[in-house]
Amino acid sequence: MELATRLKLKRAQPMQNWFTPTLLEDIFHLAGFEEVRRFSGVLCPFAIPIIAPFFNRILAQLPLMHHLCLIQATVFRPLREVVKEQPSVSVIIPCKNERDNIEAAVARMPRMGEDMEIIFCDDHSDDGTGDRIREVIEAYPQWDIRLVQGPGICKAENVWTGFDAAQNDILMILDGDLAVAPEELTKFYDAIASNKGEFINGTRMIYPMRSQAMRLFNLFGNKMFSLLFSFILRQPISDTLCGTKVLWRTDYLKIKKLRGSWGVSDRWGDYEIIFGCARLQLHYVEVPVHYLERTYGITKMNKRLHNAWIMLKMSLAAMKHFRFV
Repeated sequence: MELATRLKLKRAQPMQNWFTPTLLEDIFHLAGFEEVRRFSGVLCPFAIPIIAPFFNRILAQLPLMHHLCLIQATVFRPLREVVKEQPSVSVIIPCKNERDNIEAAVARMPRMGEDMEIIFCDDHSDDGTGDRIREVIEAYPQWDIRLVQGPGICKAENVWTGFDAAQNDILMILDGDLAVAPEELTKFYDAIASNKGEFINGTRMIYPMRSQAMRLFNLFGNKMFSLLFSFILRQPISDTLCGTKVLWRTDYLKIKKLRGSWGVSDRWGDYEIIFGCARLQLHYVEVPVHYLERTYGITKMNKRLHNAWIMLKMSLAAMKHFRFV
């Protein structure tokens, strides 16, 4: 800076106080704000065609290069207050050919919040899943259980159908294969209801995993996409495809308007939710979950290379929004 002043490339300024990022965060926290994003930019301050855009939009976004940028910015926002002590819950269970998992999902479901509903989204099953759900509704009158018919297109559209039908404060996704145990939902509820986070994502990459719970190729792909997402969103993400995700219904209604903004249709819904929450600057928190082998039915994650290609295209499209802008 001193050299730039002497060369008359910038105006002389009085002595300034310098804040470390940690000190700045503490000051804003005491004032009732929280950090939501930190970024940097401008490697080349001169309007040189081709060179300046390349340095400022591409090189500036690469790891380690941000330390050399001339602009360091931090975005803060007011802390969100807890509206209710015991917010209500809607558990969305997308299912397709999961007949033998239906009763276990209800029998093992913990009670959460002042009011709670369970919404099964049957996506045109042909193994009697819909009939089994109706039987369970009659067998468990103490629960508020509903059956919603999915569109039969993909898991994402099935989840959106359940979200749109939900009426309570907090939306939870519990996959119908019960590879994540219903009992673990209490950890997600405690995190979001106590304002520890606004988007709570499960991660299967912490606890030891049984050998047949996730195939090797899926495990490798998930780790690679986790690294890519961590770069795109500037925050650590260890598991992008865990089906257990929790957010406020009011935030979902905002994310709903952003669906389809990433250039490629998301068949699973995970990326739409993650990118949508990032666009809204929601506080992201991961909760470790145990990932178990399914006891009934077969996995719906087929055509792995094809799906990986779709996910990659969606990630590259999102990179334009979050990085190269």
